[in-house]
Amino acid sequence: MDNMIPKWLEWAQKIQAVSRNGLTYTQNVFDQERYHQLQEVATEIISAYSEVDMPLIRDIFDKQAGYMTPKVDVRGAVFKDDRLLFVKELSDGGWTLPGGWVDVNESPGQAVEREVREEAGYIVKAVKLAAVYDRNKHPHPPYLFHAYKLFFICDLLGGEPTVSIETGGAEFFTRDNLPDLSLARTTPDEIERCFDYHFQPNLPTEFD
Repeated sequence: MDNMIPKWLEWAQKIQAVSRNGLTYTQNVFDQERYHQLQEVATEIISAYSEVDMPLIRDIFDKQAGYMTPKVDVRGAVFKDDRLLFVKELSDGGWTLPGGWVDVNESPGQAVEREVREEAGYIVKAVKLAAVYDRNKHPHPPYLFHAYKLFFICDLLGGEPTVSIETGGAEFFTRDNLPDLSLARTTPDEIERCFDYHFQPNLPTEFD
């Protein structure tokens, strides 16, 4: 279903999210000033269309400073003839299910479909949420931020393998011939669970 909020609000939310994330992480004073300007643009947009005074909106935005919630990472399990799709991560040379962070104003299903297309070149449709995992409860390497990992079973609709700025190839592998994994992104147990869902599609969604 498409967003039911007006476009101007969707755009303002995206600008505000970028500005707040930038202010959270950057140590560069010039970048901080730029991110403050972006937040001011978002404030002006909302004030102009909602007729709410800018000081009130600015105060609401400022109260979000430093507020952190778990990040949401989505991964797509795409099968072809009982083989599972992997992409090769350029950052560490390991292989992983295509996926990444969910963007603001993007549903998890839309995000995983986009990530598979961008990283692997394939067009897919997310059809089942297989698992929702707390990253901290699975054997991934330590990471600065707390994150939830959502694994979707996806139907393959078309496309062809490609590379991206983050990945160096896309290939399908059988269960008994898996590549070396990028453990920061996917673990052997998570891959096994995806195969379980492929061969037993009526399994319920698993969560921590």
